[in-house]
Amino acid sequence: MNCQQAVRSAMGLALEADPRVLVLGEDVADPPGGVIGTTKGLSTRFGPNRVRATPIAEQAIIGAAIGASLAGYRPIAEIMFCDFLAVCADQIANHAAKLRYMSGGETNVPITITTFVAGGRFGAQHTQSLEAWFMHTPGMKVVMPSNPMDAKGLLASCIADDDPCLFVQPLALMFAPKQEVPVGEYAVPLGKASVVRQGNDVTIVSYGVQVPQALAAAEELKAEGVSAEVIDLRSLVPLDMPTVLESVARTRRVVITHGATEFCGPGAEIATQIYDELFGELAAPVARVAAPYAPMPFAPDMSYLPMGADIASSARALFAK
Repeated sequence: MNCQQAVRSAMGLALEADPRVLVLGEDVADPPGGVIGTTKGLSTRFGPNRVRATPIAEQAIIGAAIGASLAGYRPIAEIMFCDFLAVCADQIANHAAKLRYMSGGETNVPITITTFVAGGRFGAQHTQSLEAWFMHTPGMKVVMPSNPMDAKGLLASCIADDDPCLFVQPLALMFAPKQEVPVGEYAVPLGKASVVRQGNDVTIVSYGVQVPQALAAAEELKAEGVSAEVIDLRSLVPLDMPTVLESVARTRRVVITHGATEFCGPGAEIATQIYDELFGELAAPVARVAAPYAPMPFAPDMSYLPMGADIASSARALFAK
């Protein structure tokens, strides 16, 4: 499966296994079956009461999902692009994320919000990677897969979780090369990073769209005799710092890369926790390689997201310090 098919498989299995699971969002019903086809065929299979297309009203989508969750359902609410989470941020941050706390644990909000992060040629209002907003919101869980197997397994865990989860999908990876993915039920635990490449000289920490670039950087460094370990965080909340710290304690050098802006991005928090725990053991300062503090350009010939060569260059510089 590719990521699109893996996501659709996870949703289909959840709808089949639990009558409380619902899907709602703009264009999620057939014939379009979602903005890129992740829900294609599901409304035909399960009916419009289980997979429902909504008006273009993000506040209504999330509000209805929260209300349904309070009535015992487990909604999957699709917000077409990550940028549009701003329209319903009050519903997410002040209602979904807070109700369990405000009810003394009596009221859970088991909703899964799925969304897409576009990369290039979609304009500045359709390409923002805003996961740091919701990492900063207590009560939310935030995940971003980088491959089809994790896309299926993480989404399954989000749907089954009793807290609100934000499932962010990099559009650039949705139709990337296929890999073997279990056709039946499959789950990846939230809060557990994956060491996708082992190494001894430098650690590269990433997630989502930048994981393939991190692996490309590791391959480039290998040709120079540098052994790079690559960690795919998979979950940003909960954040698997023990895996990161164990690796950095061995390599003593680390590069953090992500598609969100570098300024106040997730890498800043990760770097701080590394400094807190390993300051005296590091051989070089923590390096961050991320998007610039500017909107993503529409022009196709303007670089924005860092590439493997940029990450490799940053890692190389750590050995000169």
